[in-house]
Amino acid sequence: MTKIPVFHQVIASGFGSGYCPIAPGTAGACLATLIWWGYATILTNAYSTFLCTLIIVFIFTILGIWSSGIAEKYWGKDPSRVVIDEMVGTWIALLAVPNGQAWGYMLAAFILFRFFDILKPLGIRKMEKLPGGYGIMADDILSGIYGLIVLYAFRLISA
Repeated sequence: MTKIPVFHQVIASGFGSGYCPIAPGTAGACLATLIWWGYATILTNAYSTFLCTLIIVFIFTILGIWSSGIAEKYWGKDPSRVVIDEMVGTWIALLAVPNGQAWGYMLAAFILFRFFDILKPLGIRKMEKLPGGYGIMADDILSGIYGLIVLYAFRLISA
């Protein structure tokens, strides 16, 4: 049996977080939140954090579609080790956080993303039917978008 190429293994598994024996999707989302918090703290400017996050979402969406599609050939249909989709979804929800110091908003983005990702309401489950890496990534992208909308709406209402 051939092994998955290392590059795709690293990307698809969310830098190895997908190998967590308990709740690998949550581990991937947690790692994404920590990565975001790290650079948001360094950048300190909400606009720079937002722009950096958009760039990361774009890059890892493309890499995620590619690598998760390859991983599926080695690990089976929508394998639990593939968590790059959870990472991208989390980063999308984190776009609604005002800055890197807003712990409550950061935690809310994480929880909202996981809520939508686990329950899969409002057409999210349909996204899984897309072929290959597109289906693996699409449901989590939509979960992240829903999390972003809810969190941003809360920000607007509470402002």
